[in-house]
Amino acid sequence: MKGLIVAIQFLTRLPTPRIAVSAAEFAAAMRWFPAMGLILGAIVAAGCRAGAEIDPWTAALAGLALWVAVTGALHLDGLGDVADACGAAHKDRERILAVLADPHIGSFGAVAIGLQLLAKLLLLHALIAANAYAAIALIPFAARIGPLFWTRWLPDLHAGLAARFRDAIGPLDLAIWTLALLAAAWFSPSLLATPLLLFGWAAWLWRKLGGISGDGHGGGIEVTETGLLLAALLLARLA
Repeated sequence: MKGLIVAIQFLTRLPTPRIAVSAAEFAAAMRWFPAMGLILGAIVAAGCRAGAEIDPWTAALAGLALWVAVTGALHLDGLGDVADACGAAHKDRERILAVLADPHIGSFGAVAIGLQLLAKLLLLHALIAANAYAAIALIPFAARIGPLFWTRWLPDLHAGLAARFRDAIGPLDLAIWTLALLAAAWFSPSLLATPLLLFGWAAWLWRKLGGISGDGHGGGIEVTETGLLLAALLLARLA
């Protein structure tokens, strides 16, 4: 379970035992990202369900607040950095890398983060009103399968944190989590939209940036989550 603990420590602010790991063990913890998503999804869905005792808007706000608090806004920061890089770099690779490395958020990033939070709030409200708690609980899990595929599909933009993961993920890991996704889709069929969203983000990054970094993984998780929330709402409306 060491890999799961390391994944929780890396991706969340949840309290965990402090353990020492090697660089290889840290990279291998990426295999557990989807499992960590199950924990996050359970927390968010529980917050939504508790807030629903008051009204759907309170439930949506509670779920969103937990989503941001548990992850420490880690992926939102990545989304903002990618937005800044795309908005300010104008296809200059050196400028792209410089903007991605800048810890400050610019206007493009601020707008992207604001729109992302607003989209999640509105979609959560609609799903809560439709009693689609299973979809809410499973979406963080499905979105965190993305980094496993992206790290295999896309070249590294630079020798940063994300570059450590490439050799730790193999075909067996991808097969296991793909089967897990198909099993989860039995409970929430909208998750079948996940491959399209993962491939779409990879194609967009390839065209815009030419590769992926930690920010690309974080931004992709956010975009995939929002896309899956929308897919779940559309399915609920059709049903």
